[in-house]
Amino acid sequence: MRVSMDVDSESSPATRPNTSMWGNIFPGNLFSSSRTTIPVVRLSGAIGAASPLRQGLTLSGCATALDRAFAAKGPAVILQINSPGGSPVQSRLIYDRIVALKEEHDKKVYAFCEDVAASGGYMIACAADEIYADGSSIVGSIGVISAGFGFVHLIHKLGIDRRVYTSGENKMQLDPFRPEKPEEISRLKRLQAIVHEDFIALVKESRGDRIANSGDNLFTGEFWAGRQALELGLIDGIIDLRAKMRSEYGDKVRLKLISTERGFFRRKAGVGVSVSGTGMGISFAQGFADDLISALEERAIWARFGL
Repeated sequence: MRVSMDVDSESSPATRPNTSMWGNIFPGNLFSSSRTTIPVVRLSGAIGAASPLRQGLTLSGCATALDRAFAAKGPAVILQINSPGGSPVQSRLIYDRIVALKEEHDKKVYAFCEDVAASGGYMIACAADEIYADGSSIVGSIGVISAGFGFVHLIHKLGIDRRVYTSGENKMQLDPFRPEKPEEISRLKRLQAIVHEDFIALVKESRGDRIANSGDNLFTGEFWAGRQALELGLIDGIIDLRAKMRSEYGDKVRLKLISTERGFFRRKAGVGVSVSGTGMGISFAQGFADDLISALEERAIWARFGL
């Protein structure tokens, strides 16, 4: 179930009232001065690098929108989150930027979870002072996961020889075209444990006493429906964005959507391919294959939550 709201988008000037004309009829310009305006930043998609087939959520893609939202007049900023997670680094970078802007501009931050705010998506939500969701939203998944494919039997079946030359004995660890080695898996799990510990510390610092009675079961990677998340202290209420803002700032509150950049259009101007005939074809095919795999991986991330 997706939470809906009525917002004015800053990218749609044709829909705005002509304040210069109406100001002559209604002194004091009622359209701008009589309402509290709250900027809304929508953070949607799997977190990580963007491509034409994958709408990735990264700091570089949302930093400008966050800066504009916090610089705008108003007492608060709203984060509208719909993300199953992804890159722990990008998740933390976005979290840190929101916290820094919140302190710099001394504004309250509300996070509203849509279909899912899980893993890195929930990490970003923890940057807010208060988190809200729908009763059927998916929340949590405080854990770390690494996933991939193994092609060892496939290349042998096809009669393919893989030739890789490295300097450094561990440079090829976890290569999908080689059999897994126990020591490489152990090394990966140690790395995951470090990332998981940082995630747990962040949630505990953000939620504080609200999760004090829920224990370490919160940090097993499990996820919950919104109503369960409320009982566990992971969120602060079950309410939609518009209703909450009206209860806080009155019936005339205005919600203004601050648009974020889209990965595909941001990358269109700088497509790095060879200009030679054969080279361009190989580069395009390889790029398309990489994007296709990324899109399938993103689809798998969403599918973990039944979406």
